[in-house]
Amino acid sequence: MLSIKNLHASIGDKEILKGINLEVKAGEIHAIMGPNGAGKSTLASIIAGNENYEVTEGAISLDGEDLSELAPEERAHKGVFLSFQYPVEIPGVSVTNFIRTAINETRKANGQEEMHANEMLKVIREKSELLEIDRKFLSRSLNEGFSGGEKKRNEIFQMAMLEPKLAILDETDSGLDIDALRIVANGVNKLKSDKNAIVVITHYQRLLDYIVPDFVHVLLNGKIVKSGDASLALELEEKGYDWIKQEQEA
Repeated sequence: MLSIKNLHASIGDKEILKGINLEVKAGEIHAIMGPNGAGKSTLASIIAGNENYEVTEGAISLDGEDLSELAPEERAHKGVFLSFQYPVEIPGVSVTNFIRTAINETRKANGQEEMHANEMLKVIREKSELLEIDRKFLSRSLNEGFSGGEKKRNEIFQMAMLEPKLAILDETDSGLDIDALRIVANGVNKLKSDKNAIVVITHYQRLLDYIVPDFVHVLLNGKIVKSGDASLALELEEKGYDWIKQEQEA
């Protein structure tokens, strides 16, 4: 599904990604871990099409289609979803209206008619029940006055409604207490299927107690330096990142 080959990227004169190779197949959950400044969020932003970064070498494709020339909204229409570490507030725009607009823009871009209002309400009802979201929540202005947990749950709701092929969760555990973490993780697990793929970016192993990855990759200094199964995250929790740095230097 997602294929990244020899990806190099910079911002200004600073090279951040220095040759990333990653293959993510449908039905898989991949976790990308690493210390601050390793390039994790940069990688997420570049997959989603953030134009602040310059890709200097390499390629990114989704289902065999090159994404390099596509704008962020075009990538979203192709099925790329990015959950932000710090979701923005949009006063005056309700959660429901935001979702309705996003879905219909995607349908329009893919040559489909707008979703009928009755069908939209039915899907919203089904997904909100799946994620244990109160109906009153959906009438509130997008992220305005939301707690950290509410913001993250809202993003998972957006993911449920948009049904992306590839969902990238960038430090979605940031600032969450245990109860909020469980609710968000439960939503992600319910949305996993053999038709989509999920990339989880995190500093900490605790999220991976709830969203169990098929593969874990360690990103250091702009490169994936080690990959393994879920047990690698436990090893990182126990030893930190220094032992991997020492392995690289040996």
